[in-house]
Amino acid sequence: MVKVVVGEESQVKLAEDRLSKSGVPCQVGLVIGNISGKLDRGFIFDLIPTPVNDNGEPACSIIGEAKDDRKKAPKGKSLPNSSTLFIDKDWLAEHARQVGRMLVGGVKVVGIYVWTNESSFKNSTITLCQAAKSVAEAAPLLEVHWDERLLVHIGYSPLRWTCRNCSLASNITSGNIRPCDFKMGKILSTRQAFRCTYDFDWRLPIYQGSSNKKLVDILHHGISIHAQELKGAKALIDGKLANEDEQFDLGGVRVVEFLLPFMEDTYLEVCSQKEITGLLVFSGSVCSYAYSNSKEPSSQALADIKEDIIKSLRSRLDIMCDEADRKSDSKEDRTEESNNQILSGSAVLQLDLQLQRKHCSMSFPRRVFLPWLADTFLCDYIQPSESVEVLVDHFADLMSLEFPSISSIILEPEAETEAPALVSTTKSFWEVSTPYALLPKSDDPLSNQNRAATILTSDQKSTNTAGFNLMIAVLVLLVSVVVGFVVFSVRSSS
Repeated sequence: MVKVVVGEESQVKLAEDRLSKSGVPCQVGLVIGNISGKLDRGFIFDLIPTPVNDNGEPACSIIGEAKDDRKKAPKGKSLPNSSTLFIDKDWLAEHARQVGRMLVGGVKVVGIYVWTNESSFKNSTITLCQAAKSVAEAAPLLEVHWDERLLVHIGYSPLRWTCRNCSLASNITSGNIRPCDFKMGKILSTRQAFRCTYDFDWRLPIYQGSSNKKLVDILHHGISIHAQELKGAKALIDGKLANEDEQFDLGGVRVVEFLLPFMEDTYLEVCSQKEITGLLVFSGSVCSYAYSNSKEPSSQALADIKEDIIKSLRSRLDIMCDEADRKSDSKEDRTEESNNQILSGSAVLQLDLQLQRKHCSMSFPRRVFLPWLADTFLCDYIQPSESVEVLVDHFADLMSLEFPSISSIILEPEAETEAPALVSTTKSFWEVSTPYALLPKSDDPLSNQNRAATILTSDQKSTNTAGFNLMIAVLVLLVSVVVGFVVFSVRSSS
């Protein structure tokens, strides 16, 4: 349990002014910050209000007779205290899921806040715990073993901030909420920035008879396996081998590089034990940022960078799945086929790689960064067909941020790196053992985009090569038998 929570003073004051002037009786939103297990403290960077849903309804409302404690009761009488909160937990969780994709390393959705009167808050303990649990499931903390979330109550009459730990236990009761100290301070100025451009090159086998048949399932499984491998990677910080207990002085951006063990590929070790029907080759670069407290050791920053890399890959895959679902619901889901028999579109994620026999391709979104608070960044993802202008509405809806001229402040580091590419084939083991022959040519128009491609047929050239190699092997075997027979006959006659 976190005993002390420190809120960024400037953002707490802004949120307080915004809520006081809004005139709404209640509001719910997300708490953005970080949890430090080593310092035993929680940090709040900002409060993000949850927007209205698709029907124009707020995510939070008061049910009952008393909607505002600021209204005075008649003399000698007290206001009714039967009012409770209604929270659209599904909509709040969806907001958390999408905002979680936009946060970089060291910045997380750590809880929820609610602006309401005292009686409504006290009568809605279970509802608030359920809402916090929904948010935790939608935006999990991957590398933090913390089974609680922060619940910030901003009450009026009088205006007061209180913070509580909300347990995520399966049985939710009023005892799930425990108080903690809340303070204000300048915490964003104590964050040290770290940056990493991570190059990856994976080979993911397609197992015969495996339950992971679809491209999306194989990718999710491969990312999970690589996340475990990345945990053990050594790191260089500013070109020097990292001392995980070292603390860095504030200033500038530290450059991180990861060193994975050479030729220790889990996928290849597993492939030798099973018959496989094909291979996925996924390679490219991911740009990552992380912000760590200057009082924490560098090991925390490295863990945040690693988590951000894996989360970015998962976010891109989830975005493509969401796009496929939207097209399917609107009956616009179609897999396009070009003249060279290459299938394209997000629908290829659902293809059964053990049955499909066509060349497929899919463009992945690229990651971009926009300035946020005190020289920190948020991120978002742009499809190849989109322009950066789409980010204006996205940030306004999800983060309540407005950018007058987004093109002049956006960072696009992945536009300068090698685009990720995914290649799959259903050839024999000996053919897929040389996967570089499967990669697209450099003049492929898709190779200049952040993309994934699936090849599921053997071209005639590869088939001929395999047949020629087989003929050579058979011929060598026959010659060996003949020579052996001749030598044996000569020795017997002598």
